Amino acid sequence: MLGKFFKKPADDMGGRVPPGQTLTTRFPVLTYGPTQHYAPQDVVIRVTGLAAENTLTWADLMALPQTTLTYDIHCVTHWSKLDTTWTGVRVVDLMEHLQLKPGATHVMQHSVGGYTTNLSLDDFTRPENLLAHTFDGQPLDAEHGGPLRLVVPHLYFWKSAKWLTGLEFMDADRPGFWEKNGYHMRGDPFIEERYDDD
Repeated sequence: MLGKFFKKPADDMGGRVPPGQTLTTRFPVLTYGPTQHYAPQDVVIRVTGLAAENTLTWADLMALPQTTLTYDIHCVTHWSKLDTTWTGVRVVDLMEHLQLKPGATHVMQHSVGGYTTNLSLDDFTRPENLLAHTFDGQPLDAEHGGPLRLVVPHLYFWKSAKWLTGLEFMDADRPGFWEKNGYHMRGDPFIEERYDDD
């Protein structure tokens, strides 16, 4: 039963809705473990692995160009939310301040609470990806990953780590938390890469 907050789209709405998804006007909260609560001034992003080690504070991130983007997001649990608006630092703008070492091909996102999830460098550095701190014009709620999360809208939303604390650059792919527990290593919603046997 879909209920009043979810509805099956009549079609793929011009390619916007991946197969197997329902549309929601709400923003469901799905998290492994407890919601993390901490102040923006406590945000610290540590850059490690195949990159010059760096530590980025909230003030450092706020000093970078801020970008607002609107796009659709898709959860592996079959909901999609259209026209969501986020503000933050584009990954491509952040990368201008990082020095990668030869051989870096992937990045592991690390979060408060120990959550991890992997991305290829190509998926990580797409121009629409944001280190987001604002949703729909308001500071991002803790339940949705505030004060800072990554947003990678072209993949299922478990690939957009909440409460981001670290970016570890790697020379090969490595599974994060959900990937170790049966989820797909990449997670493209348009070809339903939900689980590791997809």
